Amino acid sequence: MIVVTRLNGTRFAVNPDLIERLHASPDTYLVMVDGTTYVVSESMDTVIELIARYRARVVAAARAFGTTEAPRLSVVPEPDPRHDRSIATSGPLGEPPAGPRGAPVQDLVPTVLHPTP
Repeated sequence: MIVVTRLNGTRFAVNPDLIERLHASPDTYLVMVDGTTYVVSESMDTVIELIARYRARVVAAARAFGTTEAPRLSVVPEPDPRHDRSIATSGPLGEPPAGPRGAPVQDLVPTVLHPTP
């Protein structure tokens, strides 16, 4: 967030990623992506400098987070109901349990992502 000043002297913070454009004639206007317009006492050059400093802080913070290794993910299938006794393994007449439209349950088990050790 950058902090700017309204013409009446009150300060407020605005997300610079939501600023669509700036223009000065002679006051500086911040036009947001949703169409909201703010008139501020800072010059256009000052607002641009505030935005550049904000983005530099974001990049520096991202680099600091990049020093630790993120957990790696791998694709691991869910347990097969045919080998897991805690899951029903047969239907009412001994056949494999069926899911919607008669598909075998083992074909409906989703694959999930788990962190690898």
